[in-house]
Amino acid sequence: MPRERLSIRGPARRLLFGATAAGFGAGALLAGQSVLLSLIIDRVFRRGWDPARIAPLLGWVIGLLLLRALCLWLQEIWAQRAAGQVKSALRTQLTDHLYALGPAYTRTQRSGDLVNAAVEGVEALDAYLTQFLPARYLAGLLPLFILLLVFLLDPWTSLILLFTGPMLILLLALIGGRAEALTRQRFAELSWMSAFFLDLLRGLPTLKLFGRSREQAETIEEISRAYGKSTLEVLATAFQSSLVMEWAATAATAMVALETSLRLMNGVLPFERALALLLLTPEFFLPLRQFAVKYHMGAAGKAALERINQVLETPAPAAPAGTHSAAPRFDSRPDPQQLPMRIRFEGVTLRYPPGADGGEERPPALRCLSFTAEAGQSVALVGASGAGKSTVINALAGFVLPQSGQLSVGGVPLARLEMEAWRRQIAWMPQQPHLFHGTVADNIRLARPDAAPEELVSAAQSAHAHEFITQLPQGYETRLGEGGAGLSGGQRQRLALARVFLKDAPLVLLDEITANLDEESEALVRGTLETLLRAGRTGDGRPRTVLLAAHRLELARAADRIVVMDRGRAVQSGPHGQLASVDGPYRALLRAYTGDCADQDAPDEVRPSADLVTGGVP
Repeated sequence: MPRERLSIRGPARRLLFGATAAGFGAGALLAGQSVLLSLIIDRVFRRGWDPARIAPLLGWVIGLLLLRALCLWLQEIWAQRAAGQVKSALRTQLTDHLYALGPAYTRTQRSGDLVNAAVEGVEALDAYLTQFLPARYLAGLLPLFILLLVFLLDPWTSLILLFTGPMLILLLALIGGRAEALTRQRFAELSWMSAFFLDLLRGLPTLKLFGRSREQAETIEEISRAYGKSTLEVLATAFQSSLVMEWAATAATAMVALETSLRLMNGVLPFERALALLLLTPEFFLPLRQFAVKYHMGAAGKAALERINQVLETPAPAAPAGTHSAAPRFDSRPDPQQLPMRIRFEGVTLRYPPGADGGEERPPALRCLSFTAEAGQSVALVGASGAGKSTVINALAGFVLPQSGQLSVGGVPLARLEMEAWRRQIAWMPQQPHLFHGTVADNIRLARPDAAPEELVSAAQSAHAHEFITQLPQGYETRLGEGGAGLSGGQRQRLALARVFLKDAPLVLLDEITANLDEESEALVRGTLETLLRAGRTGDGRPRTVLLAAHRLELARAADRIVVMDRGRAVQSGPHGQLASVDGPYRALLRAYTGDCADQDAPDEVRPSADLVTGGVP
C-alpha cells in the first residue's frame, strides 16, 4: 500500500513550522495567563489588595491576551499560506507526473478517479495541513510544557497528569483506527462515484438509445446513499472519539481537583498554587481534545494522500536496461532537430502495463518488430485490429518505451533523446483527436501558439477546413464545446489535421484518422492526407517522414511503402503494387476488404522479390 507521506519543502515548510510555533506560543501564553489569574484572585479575595496594587498584574494579563490573539492569527495565516503552496505544488507535481506517464497509463485508469484524486484529493489536504498537522504537533509539545510547569508548582499533581495523559492518547488510538478505516472507505467510494458519474455523462446518449438511463440513475442513487452512509459513520466515529476524550479529560480534571482540594484543606498546598493547578489542568488536556476533534480531518487527508501517492509512485516509462544500440555514445543528449528522420525498429518488443485493477500481465503488443522508414518517406502500417499499429505510433511519440530491442531516430536511440525536444519535431494525430473548450483558432493554434492569423488560415485551407470554419457563427472565433461538441466527426478530424499542417513537423504520426467516419467525411480527410503526403518537405526544407496507421486500405495505397503487421510483428513490406501482385498477408487483406478482384490494379510488370515472398522486412 502506498505511504500517506507528504513532501513539504522550502517556504511551505517554514510557514508550517511557523504556524506550529505560533500555536505553541498561544498555548504557552494561555498557561501564563492561568498562573497570573490565580495570583490576582489570591491577592484580591484572600489578601484584600486594592485594585491599584494589582494593576501591574492585570496589565500583564492583558498583554498576554493580546500576544495570544496575535499568535492565533499568525497560526491561521501561516497555515493557510503553507496549505496553498503545498496544494499548488502537489497539483503541479501530479500534472507533470501524469504527463510523464503518458496515455499508456491514463488509458488504464478511470478518468473520474484521477480527476477526483487531483481535485477533491488535493483539496482534502487543506484541513489536513491547516488543522490536523498543527494539532498533532501541539498535542505532543504543549502538554509536555504544561506538565513541566505543573511539576515546578507541585510534583504530585504532575504524576496524575503523567498517568492520565497517555491513557487519553491510547483511547484516541483505539478509536482512531476505526475512523481511519471508515474514512479510507469513504474516499474510495467518492472516487468510484466520481468515475462512474463521468462514465455516465459520457455515455448518456448511448444509455438513452438503449433505454438504460433509468437503471443507471438508480445505480447513482444507490452509490450516493452508500456514500452518505459512510459519511455519517465517519462523523459518528469522530463524535464518539471527541465524547470519549471529553469524558476522560473531565474525569482526570476531577481527580486533580479532588487531590488539590484535600491538600488545600489540610494546609499542605497554598491557595494560589492550588488554583493555578486547577486552571492549568484543563489546558494540559486541551491540545489532546483538539487533536481528537481534528483527527478525522487527518484521516481524510491520509486517505487522499494514499491515492495521490499511488499515482506519484507509479514509475514513468524509462529506457530498459537491456536495450542495445550500434550508434556511438554521445557525451550530451543529441538535438532531435539536427537528426534525419530515419526511423528504425530493431527487434522491438513492447507490452503495456496492467490495467487499473492490476490483473495479469498483458501479452506483448509488439514482438521483435523490425522495419525502417527512411527520411522523407511515407509508410503505412496495415493489419487487423490488435496487430500493433497504434502501439508503433505511441512508441514513436514516447508514450511507451520498449522492454527490449532498439527504436532509433537517425541512428540515435529514442530513449537517449530529451522527450520534450523530441516531441517538438512531431505532428501527431490520434484516432480520436481531442478538441478543447475554446475557440476554433485556439484549438488549431495548439500546434504552434505563436502562429500568425494568415498561417492559421493557410493550415485550415490545406486541411480542407477553412470553408466550414467560415460558415460557423463567429468563424475562427467560434467557441467549441468540450470535445468539439457541435462539430461533426469529419469536421473534428479536419481541425486536427489543420494542427498537423500548422505544426509543419519533420515527422508526422497519424493513427487511424478515418475510423468511424462516413464516406463523405472520409473522402475529404483522405484528400487532405494526399495533400500532406505530396508535400514531402517541411517549410524549412527538411524531408518529412510520415507514419500512418491505416485501418482502411485506400489510405495505405497513397503511401510510398506499406508495412503489414500481424500480432505485433512486421510480416510483409513494400509498395502497394508489389504487395498486391503476390500471394501473402497484404493480398489477403485486400481480398477481405474489397473482394476477390483485389489484385486487378496490380501492374503486370511487377514481380515479387525474395524478401516479399518470405515476408522479410527491410
